[in-house]
Amino acid sequence: MAPITPASSLDLAGTRPAPLIDPFARAITYLRVSVTDRCDFRCVYCMSEHMSFLPKADLLSLEELDRLCSAFVAKGVNKLRLTGGEPLVRRGIMTLFASLSRHLDSGALKELTLTTNGSQLEKYAAELKGYGVERINVSLDTLDPDKFRAITRWGDLDKVLAGIDAAQAAGLKVKINAVALKGVNEDEINDMIAWAHGRGMDMTLIEVMPLGEVGETRLDQYVPLSLLRARLAERLTLEDIDYQTGGPARYVRVKETGGRLGFITPLTHNFCESCNRVRITCTGTLYMCLGQEDAADLRAPLRASEGDEPLHRAIDAAILRKPKGHDFVIDRRQQRPALARHMSVTGG
Repeated sequence: MAPITPASSLDLAGTRPAPLIDPFARAITYLRVSVTDRCDFRCVYCMSEHMSFLPKADLLSLEELDRLCSAFVAKGVNKLRLTGGEPLVRRGIMTLFASLSRHLDSGALKELTLTTNGSQLEKYAAELKGYGVERINVSLDTLDPDKFRAITRWGDLDKVLAGIDAAQAAGLKVKINAVALKGVNEDEINDMIAWAHGRGMDMTLIEVMPLGEVGETRLDQYVPLSLLRARLAERLTLEDIDYQTGGPARYVRVKETGGRLGFITPLTHNFCESCNRVRITCTGTLYMCLGQEDAADLRAPLRASEGDEPLHRAIDAAILRKPKGHDFVIDRRQQRPALARHMSVTGG
């Protein structure tokens, strides 16, 4: 695939666009971009087994994704995370990493990273490191091969573990993200923490989020992290620390392992007050909040002009609609998902 021609970070007047400040005086500095809605897994909390994916013609091209990301970087975004679906199954995705790395070289971008299921890491880890990616998140909910196959429906644990090996060998810092699933991996959390910390990897626990019909009742999957933390505290010493990665996790240090453990709690304690994030889908739809349906179409202004002024105006107008927070709920009265949109659409 031919290399991407970089987009300019300046508007037509040659000046840098104004930074993004939402109605609650929060600076928007973190952009998560779903480069595809497709995935080679079908995790039970994320997708139904028989998903209908977008026609490939509906997706933004890699060149358009570069231009869109660059417009946000010009407006003050300094952390960029590529997600999916599974971002590494997007054909030619390394050309996008290669092009976006120029913003690392210029200093405009502090971090270029991704969240992955690890299935393609063995192939791409060294290349990612070469394009300036320093750390990645790997979604991994169990170290039991049979459970792993049941959770992912299609996944191969050995392939993911080989990918993690390759990432660490390439010099990438790896953080493990594990979704807490009631009756599935609750009994493994201690062992997973010991494994991750023993390999020098941080770990974050995440509550199930009520997004999309997945063929299972979220009430049957959901375990509050307040309960898990209390159980962990019976065996481990958890010390609150002031550590931030730019995302929503609240971290503790586990005294016994010396490693960091994060908690992402959209249900038991939402993390909205300091939200600095927005999300773009692979079709160019901007979601100002993961937990709300309000969205803005950026594909139309992106394609309407070779200059970025219409795009910047659309972004500015959307950020002025960013809500204070979401209102996720899982209870017996709310059997349906809070939103029909699947997690894979917006990339988490």
